[in-house]
Amino acid sequence: MALKILIVTGDAAESLEVLYPYQRLLEEGYEVDIAAPTRKKLRFVVHDFEPGFDTYTEKPGYTWPADLAFAEVDPGQYAALVIPGGRAPEYLRGDAELRKIVKAFFDTDKPVAQICHGPLLTAAVDGLRGRRVTAYPALETDMQAAGATFQDTEVVVDGTLVSSRAWPDHAGWMREFLKVLRAKAPAV
Repeated sequence: MALKILIVTGDAAESLEVLYPYQRLLEEGYEVDIAAPTRKKLRFVVHDFEPGFDTYTEKPGYTWPADLAFAEVDPGQYAALVIPGGRAPEYLRGDAELRKIVKAFFDTDKPVAQICHGPLLTAAVDGLRGRRVTAYPALETDMQAAGATFQDTEVVVDGTLVSSRAWPDHAGWMREFLKVLRAKAPAV
């Protein structure tokens, strides 16, 4: 039986940061569930960079169904957690059910992959204190306030925590996360 991986997300998540790890993990033989505040069709976004723009732009992205509501998730059924970015983590970090889920993965030292604004969720459960991380560069002060050492680089591996800046870093992010995942929980 394939091991299960959990992706936690919501509306306004970055399309690529949800769907790339989802498909990559399926390709490796893992079963993947997407959880959100409720079971519904999620509306993702696409972030891009425009010359002369001080920050990224946001356009409508793909839609995708959530398999589970956060309240239905049993973290003990999952070998690892993936936290995509986009704007979703900013509002999801206030969800008590989601904070319990994320904390359970840190408490049991299971692999966690986070990208872009995803570390806002791990910061909300005090999962970054004393760790090395990367995130979307605008979050450097947030990461430092959460007690982490921020590194502006493609990917940072700190034990079972694997972080990257944003979707342009996907290849390195998933390559390193799969190394950690295979060591802790081989697919089959």
